[in-house]
Amino acid sequence: MTKPCTILIGGVAGQGLLTIGHLLAKVLVRSGYYLVVTQSYMSRIRGGHNSFAIRVAPTPVAAPSETIDVLIALDARSVDEHLADLAEDGIIIMDGAVAAETGDRLCLRIPAGEMGLAALFNIVAAGVASGLLALDAGVLTRTLGEEAETLASAGVALQAGLDWQRQSGVHRPLPEPTAPMPRIMVNGNEALALGAMAGGLKFAAFYPMTPGKSVILALLAHADRLGLVVEQAEDEIAAINMALGASFAGAPALVATSGGGFALMVEGVSLAAMTETPVVIVVAQRPGPATGLPTRTEQGDLEFVLHSGHGEFPRAILAPGSPEQCFSLAARAMDIAEQSQGPVFILTDQFLADSYRSVAPFDPTAVPTVLPHERAPDDTPTYQRYALTDSGISPRALPGRGDGLAVADSDEHTEDGHITEDLGVRVQMVEKRLRKLALLERLTLAPEYCGPASADLLLVCWGSAGGAVTEAAELLAARGIRAAALHFSQVWPLVPDQFLTYLQQARTVLGVEGNATGQFARLLRRECGFAVHGQIGRFDGLPLTPEFILRRLAESGW
Repeated sequence: MTKPCTILIGGVAGQGLLTIGHLLAKVLVRSGYYLVVTQSYMSRIRGGHNSFAIRVAPTPVAAPSETIDVLIALDARSVDEHLADLAEDGIIIMDGAVAAETGDRLCLRIPAGEMGLAALFNIVAAGVASGLLALDAGVLTRTLGEEAETLASAGVALQAGLDWQRQSGVHRPLPEPTAPMPRIMVNGNEALALGAMAGGLKFAAFYPMTPGKSVILALLAHADRLGLVVEQAEDEIAAINMALGASFAGAPALVATSGGGFALMVEGVSLAAMTETPVVIVVAQRPGPATGLPTRTEQGDLEFVLHSGHGEFPRAILAPGSPEQCFSLAARAMDIAEQSQGPVFILTDQFLADSYRSVAPFDPTAVPTVLPHERAPDDTPTYQRYALTDSGISPRALPGRGDGLAVADSDEHTEDGHITEDLGVRVQMVEKRLRKLALLERLTLAPEYCGPASADLLLVCWGSAGGAVTEAAELLAARGIRAAALHFSQVWPLVPDQFLTYLQQARTVLGVEGNATGQFARLLRRECGFAVHGQIGRFDGLPLTPEFILRRLAESGW
């Protein structure tokens, strides 16, 4: 195979599909391959249909695919669910004791029961798949030792799978990687956590909510070694207020949540703005309203986050499209929050949060690190926390350091921080806070343009949609269509001078988003007066794929 290969493991929660999914993914990364993992799981502890899909190639890949090349079915339903997506030359690996209609597809039915390994069929299947793809047995065995080090029989089951595959005579080796190099396997939320820590994070608060909680779990794994305090609060209201208290005291702070949890944090967003306290808020999107589809993905919270909090005040919203951007933008968010003295948001979603990729090791020295104690002004008895300045940024002293009195209040206040109802001062303070927008605009990241100038078709996207949209544009270009992609990794503030020319020069501009209403397209029209010519939206809980985009384009005549 020279094209990317997709391996999908299907089964119910509790059958061990994550165990072999992680095993195969790690072996592939350690063997020098690139991959994209897509996890689909139902909102239950056991049962339901779950899947772990690995798209692998010897060259970079950035999006999932709907076409399956190797289906590892841990139960009959997995065959029923995914047979239609199996490539014509695709292969099914399943337990010979499972009854399922496989049509004319090549099916490797493993007699796990006869081997005495029915309870470890998932490991046997991993051995068969590894042999099928010609993965290095030594790397496989060492990696299994990390994944199942307390289970001696796992090694027996793995070897049984390798031996059985060898006797079957069926081989589908992956092409050799062209330039293997050291890479790590990391998902979006893990990369966010690493980037935040590299950026100087010292305090994180949370109330657990899928899919945002894995950011916190990743932080907890390193907390002791890095001197990081992680606190589980009684609810999301307490979580954001704890973070604001820590930040006020000088500890760079973050909260991570999802849509329903963020709904409870909104008043805290306004408090951060009024007290001019830095805080980073990670919102991992999932379908709503209410509980919605808690384990699926969507890009439906952009307008909610943009307009959250009562009153008028500036903010920045970053939307990474890959684990590499999760790392760099998390550190950048810490820095922007410190510079602007207010709330900064990172919008991710279930797809990106749970999507493992193979990436070059991150360089923590390549990102800015927040050191708030070094930015404190000279303390004097006349220190004014909210002094009126041309930039809107006032000197920020930390409480307990020096003679200056650090005052904060949720009411409107004078320059020294005390409550006021002077309406003239009110106007001055609103204008002062709004002047921070100029700083945020100077720090705004330009979108990434990929494709020919003056394209016939320009696909505009943001956040996690970037990989699928870029690949769709490349596939269109291979057909002779002058197609391009414009990906925004920062969705607020918008600086039209960075991208308006691309929009105006393209013959047709379509918005591609993981929501039903084209939220980012509406934002573009509001901010720069440009109306996209059409919209492709996905809101069924599944991630955008190149195939989905191309189908929708075909329906509209492309």
